[in-house]
Amino acid sequence: METIPAINVTLIEPRLRHATIFKHFDELLPGRELIIFNDHDPKPLYYQLLGERGDTFTWKYLQEGPENWQVKIAKRAMEDKEETVGQIASKDIRMADAFRKLGIDFCCGGKRKLKDALRHAGVTPEQLEETLIAAATLPAAQQPLNFAAWQPGFLIDYIVNVHHRYILENGPIIEGLASKVASRHADRHPELLALSEQVQQLLSDLYSHLEKEEGIVFPAIKQIANTASNEYAQDAPDLNLVVGLMEAEHASAGDDLKRIREISSNYHLPQGACNSYTYLFEKLKEFENDLFNHIHLENNILFPKALEIGRQPQGQAV
Repeated sequence: METIPAINVTLIEPRLRHATIFKHFDELLPGRELIIFNDHDPKPLYYQLLGERGDTFTWKYLQEGPENWQVKIAKRAMEDKEETVGQIASKDIRMADAFRKLGIDFCCGGKRKLKDALRHAGVTPEQLEETLIAAATLPAAQQPLNFAAWQPGFLIDYIVNVHHRYILENGPIIEGLASKVASRHADRHPELLALSEQVQQLLSDLYSHLEKEEGIVFPAIKQIANTASNEYAQDAPDLNLVVGLMEAEHASAGDDLKRIREISSNYHLPQGACNSYTYLFEKLKEFENDLFNHIHLENNILFPKALEIGRQPQGQAV
């Protein structure tokens, strides 16, 4: 039987009490609980949790004074919150890592509810929980970066310098490999011609997409996020419109990747495949993984942040 963590608040230095409880709450996996013991009603903590963590927990009194108080705090299960997998992944980096390992699409398929996403990926709730437990025990140095805590401008710089740069540097390599392998092996594997064409189409669309983001979308988001300026609304493009366009292009890229997987039979190498053939498939898998992470950062973290800022009165931060 699982032991529920318990915190005796009276033993903690007063100035550290709420911070300690928040730390333990943040470390809880969805659906898990903790109990706090106190010598007075901890109701102020309830309102602080509600204000800073939102409706992500339940609060149940187990004992109500007059001298001793006990409260069970439970982090809501994901299905209870009815959030999409994209929203879940953006708020909890452990969930994003678990989704990735289990093959749950939280970027282009990020608008699915958790139950639907699990069903679509053929993953059981038990498998998800096992993966989450493993992720929670990773050393801090191996934990994924908490992108949701980053400011929009910093996140944009990261996306450009890591993911956009990756596409621009590796796209020509992959396109050249696809063409080379098709020219040498299409007589025995005619599907390679379709694969090469699909790769060219994907990359052509992505190059155009990057230009739009770096030339229009990202500067607009940075301008809006600059709360010191009250002039952004006068000349910035309609964010809802451009974000919708970018998300549509992301979905198209996701469809291209699915088509590439279909043509390549999930990157299954034929017997006797040469080094170039092998290298092509390895690079395609690497490219797919990078683009998956890239789209997640934009669809589920950057764009929602930007739209939220855009809804605020001019000059005010979120």
